[in-house]
Amino acid sequence: MSNYKFEKITEEHVEAVREIYLYYINNSTATFHKKEITTQEMSELVLFKNPKYESYIIKAEEDICGYVILTQYKTREAFDKTAEVTIYLKNGYEGKGIGKKAITFIEERAKEKEFHTLVALICGENTGSIALFEKCGYIKCAHYKEVGNKFNRWLDLLSYQKIIG
Repeated sequence: MSNYKFEKITEEHVEAVREIYLYYINNSTATFHKKEITTQEMSELVLFKNPKYESYIIKAEEDICGYVILTQYKTREAFDKTAEVTIYLKNGYEGKGIGKKAITFIEERAKEKEFHTLVALICGENTGSIALFEKCGYIKCAHYKEVGNKFNRWLDLLSYQKIIG
């Protein structure tokens, strides 16, 4: 399966996207959420009132195998040309080149929306995500030590960025 499609996330996709995210909440430090979130909370994470920001499911054939989000980085106006990129793949779809395709796709959407800089916030022990973003040209610009605590251990948060405009 090397043919992947991207479709805008709608209400009908929210539960499938939530199921993907729940895996990471319960089994990894890819997210700093510690408790399962509701469908309504997931809707708030992936459906945006502001058309500048978008989220897409990633489909392999008819299977939703992940999602990618372009969202607001900070609320102050000076950050209007900066967005945050987030990607989650369904367990078992890692290492197939989907992440790179998704980041390339969302970067093109960000350029169309005239964003200048993209930021990714990654847990320090998430080596797969770090490698993916570095492979896509993102540069580590910050390392926050022990700012999160999950599974009874302190976690670092890394900030990566890429100037696209």
